[in-house]
Amino acid sequence: MNMPITVDDITFGPGYPFVLIAGPCVIEDEKTTVEIAAYLKDVTREIGIPFIFKASYDKANRTALSSYRGPGIDKGLEILGRIKSELGINVLSDVHRIAEVDRAAGILDIIQIPAFLCRQTDLIQAVAATGRPVPLQKPAPRTES
Repeated sequence: MNMPITVDDITFGPGYPFVLIAGPCVIEDEKTTVEIAAYLKDVTREIGIPFIFKASYDKANRTALSSYRGPGIDKGLEILGRIKSELGINVLSDVHRIAEVDRAAGILDIIQIPAFLCRQTDLIQAVAATGRPVPLQKPAPRTES
């Protein structure tokens, strides 16, 4: 069932106005990430669209081991926390392990489960227990061989 999600004064879901959830795929560095968040905040305020900033501190689904994955949970949550407190923007990121959930819940307004982990019941239950909204990315359909 698609239920509306409310974060502070923003409600979105079926039947509600459009909300922009945007940001870089992965946090590259603090300066660039904060600049992107500030720019998106200004643009969405000008046109009257509610905005939630999204960026990953760890992109664990890279195709090559040598690919950049992000700054990691410590630096990543620090950057997202700064965006939230200094810019007054709600923030969203994803978690990959149960061990990350409590730390992420201390900063994030929405905790997302990546598509490749959306069948991990224990992880979903841990995130749901935080009381934060838990969007699940829809996985690719299973194919039987």
